[in-house]
Amino acid sequence: MIVVIDYNVGNVKSVRNALDYLGIEDELSADPDRIAVADGIILPGVAAFGYAIQALGSTAEVVHHAVLNGKPLLGICVGYQLLFDHSCELGEHDGLGLIGGQVVPIPKDQTVPHMGWNSVHLPEGMDLFDGLRSEEHFYFAHSFHARIEDPQARIALTDYGRPMSAAVQKGNIYGVQFHPEKSGPVGMRVLWNFEAICRRAAKC
Repeated sequence: MIVVIDYNVGNVKSVRNALDYLGIEDELSADPDRIAVADGIILPGVAAFGYAIQALGSTAEVVHHAVLNGKPLLGICVGYQLLFDHSCELGEHDGLGLIGGQVVPIPKDQTVPHMGWNSVHLPEGMDLFDGLRSEEHFYFAHSFHARIEDPQARIALTDYGRPMSAAVQKGNIYGVQFHPEKSGPVGMRVLWNFEAICRRAAKC
């Protein structure tokens, strides 16, 4: 079972609909006991960074504990950005600090927000993208992006006037800036792969 973190920050329904479509058992919760027994965690989000981290509140510690104990975590959109150290969106805000990096504005020489379909260059060894080719297209909707500074992280890139991070993997921590739940069959494959990762981790 996968727990989708319930913290009143956007796109929860669409993520759960995608999981239901795939036949993946999921539950919407912020209950530490439910998170503890889950095979994996999804942290969704469509909101400003500061609002999202404040809304997450004490659940952040629960997520930290679960991840440090090996439970797979997938952050989506703002949930992806929360994985990093810091954001300057509408003020200065600390993130979860699970992956080294800063969340910064998309440069103003590009149309903001970055909205729509864009290709993603996939490096080898990212099991979140098993079965997918490099340069597959995914759906993006964001005004800030993560500048990743963690040498242990594997990074998938998209090009929006310059290379920008589109996805990250560090151990059992995964994140995607795009919306897999809105990205058609390739996005469904990402969610399916994450569920497979969770099943493997649960057997260890």
